[in-house]
Amino acid sequence: MSEIQVMDLNIMHTIASGQPLTFHAEYDSGAGIVKYNNGTQLVMIEQRAARTKVRIEARDQNQAAIEFSKRFRLSDNMKKIYSAINTDAFMDSAISNYGGMRLTLNDPWETTVCFILSQYNNLKRIRRIVLELKERYGEASTDGSIAFPKPERIKAASEAELKDCGMGFRARYIKSAAEMCTENIDLHALTGKGYDNVKSNLMEICGVGEKVADCIALMGYGELEAFPIDVWVKRTMEKVYFKGREKKIDKLMDFAEEKWGKNRGYAQQYIFWNGMNVVKR
Repeated sequence: MSEIQVMDLNIMHTIASGQPLTFHAEYDSGAGIVKYNNGTQLVMIEQRAARTKVRIEARDQNQAAIEFSKRFRLSDNMKKIYSAINTDAFMDSAISNYGGMRLTLNDPWETTVCFILSQYNNLKRIRRIVLELKERYGEASTDGSIAFPKPERIKAASEAELKDCGMGFRARYIKSAAEMCTENIDLHALTGKGYDNVKSNLMEICGVGEKVADCIALMGYGELEAFPIDVWVKRTMEKVYFKGREKKIDKLMDFAEEKWGKNRGYAQQYIFWNGMNVVKR
């Protein structure tokens, strides 16, 4: 067991907020415990009410701590980020409501699958599909936990078998993405290539459009210039910033770039989650 000091991290808000880890981690909100396989082993993260200390348990403590710090972006200067995105009353309330919510940095393939499955879907159903996919095609680690399935495993499955996981029409896109990512594109090679380059390459994958590519760029590659706009972000921005007037996606993207600059990916997550939980009421 190892214990580390962290500031400006709220695991509950981070896990709940519709990021890739949301869809396959086990989370006990009462105990403040998250369990997930990080690709090689089961990691248990515990954050108590004080929200400053995090306890990590895993077979390889050092590897787990390094992966946890990377996945939860502990090197991000949240005070600086909050200062950059806290531009109005709505963002001030979002930060107040969900302070410590971090963007997560996930495996690019895992992120691609999760966000292809997110299309015309809800959080509960996406989680059910991802867990089924993981149970059927993930590989067990020596500690008995199951890793997220690799593209080679998904490629070998038939479209009918994938549909049995509950993904419906998305099965075609998931199988196509698995084929693309084993034969034509190395997702890991895109790391550090810059937002525009990452996004254009991702959009070569069948089933990955503008919004999904931005989600992957943001949470699979850490490109904070990405600003995914789904129905909730669009609706919230129109209500909060445009007095309810409908705006085209490109106009909202331009608005976000001008208002929040290179930290607009973080702004998007706070708009999305505050909009889902407050504005929709």
